[in-house]
Amino acid sequence: MTKLCEDLSESPPSLRELTLAFARIGVLSFGGPAAQIAMMHRVCVDERRWLSEDRFLHALNYCMLLPGPEAQQLATYIGWLAHGVRGGIIAGLLFVLPGLAVMIGLSTAYAVFQDAGWLAGLFFGLKAAVLTIVVEAVIRLGRRTLKSAFLVWLAALAFLALFVFAVPFPLVVLAAGLAGYLRGRTAGLAPAITPVDPVARPPLARSILSLLFWIAVWQSPLVLLWSIDGAEGLAAMFSFFSRMALVTFGGAYAVLAYVAQVAVENYGWLQPGEMLDGLALAETTPGPLVLVLSYVGYLVGFRTVPGLDPVVAGIIGAVLTAWATFVPSFIWIFAGAPYIERLRGHAKVAAALSAITAAVVGVILNLALWFGLHVLFADVRRIPLFAGWPREAAPGIWWPEVSSLDPAALALFAVSAVLLLWLRVGMVKVLGLCALIGLGWRIAGF
Repeated sequence: MTKLCEDLSESPPSLRELTLAFARIGVLSFGGPAAQIAMMHRVCVDERRWLSEDRFLHALNYCMLLPGPEAQQLATYIGWLAHGVRGGIIAGLLFVLPGLAVMIGLSTAYAVFQDAGWLAGLFFGLKAAVLTIVVEAVIRLGRRTLKSAFLVWLAALAFLALFVFAVPFPLVVLAAGLAGYLRGRTAGLAPAITPVDPVARPPLARSILSLLFWIAVWQSPLVLLWSIDGAEGLAAMFSFFSRMALVTFGGAYAVLAYVAQVAVENYGWLQPGEMLDGLALAETTPGPLVLVLSYVGYLVGFRTVPGLDPVVAGIIGAVLTAWATFVPSFIWIFAGAPYIERLRGHAKVAAALSAITAAVVGVILNLALWFGLHVLFADVRRIPLFAGWPREAAPGIWWPEVSSLDPAALALFAVSAVLLLWLRVGMVKVLGLCALIGLGWRIAGF
């Protein structure tokens, strides 16, 4: 087949190389979207040189505007660029499956033993090393993309909107794109664009048929569940999470509160506080944080399906939830990427895309700071800036209790920073070393 990556710095990856790379990324993708995007950038742009910087950021800009896990969508986009639909499916699945397998195992242990405390130190060292990867990504992306004072201001405003005012980041990204477009149009500041040969746009009828096919694939489990006696709970769950997949703008945290409320109060799937236990499990696994929804699906199957072994029913529930949550991400990429690729090289949208890229730097900085505070400090709270505002709407900042600083986490972060940023030791080696040190530290009781 003709490769879609016609402007890569080197030869595009073979299917085997793509598979092995995303299998590794899927296993090591701890730390949330900032760390996962940083890892893909390091592997696909810096180490393997499969994509140019501009191509990577163009794909990332699009994924930031979509509902669902943006990092998994970016993996799917990169796979699609290299090997079409087949490559997109491989990269997207490998990004999710390792975390899903771990989540199913941990959910089984939780459902059977109702105890997740032993997980607290399991990935302690790994998170400290991942923090370095996130910091490196912010520095690298900032240096390469913030090439004017206007773009620096956009990145700063995007960061403040997210960190202080908790504005949903799709709104931040859209506002940045509009600002960039208007500035480029009125002041003639659209950057010079190197012409590219865009991906051929498929015929409209073919695009519509393809979209309908993938929607049918997405909803096919629902038809099966309706035909099985006793699967009403799973059918209701699948329908609910299918709707959630269409509105999950802003990442996992944007919908977890709503999902917890509905799961506890409306359906009675979970007990109060169990969603927090699930979030603790999800934060110790690779892959998107939204995998916590598979934990909910596991408990629904474990507790509500008669006639099946509870563990088997739980696994079915977890897989169904993952299907409802992640298949739409493939649909957005396969249906939209050919059209988004045609925007590359168009001067009219270049200013808007460069502004979105600047906002993305602010988005990743916000995620990095939030992640770093929670890795290094045991007690982090959001402090309102103004009195009298409703708590849920009050502007504020995340601030740590200084006395809760974890010296071991700080030491491991420093070690990983020296190894990665100064000595240029390989990412996998650093992650493995810090994981072993952290695990030994916790086992020793420190």
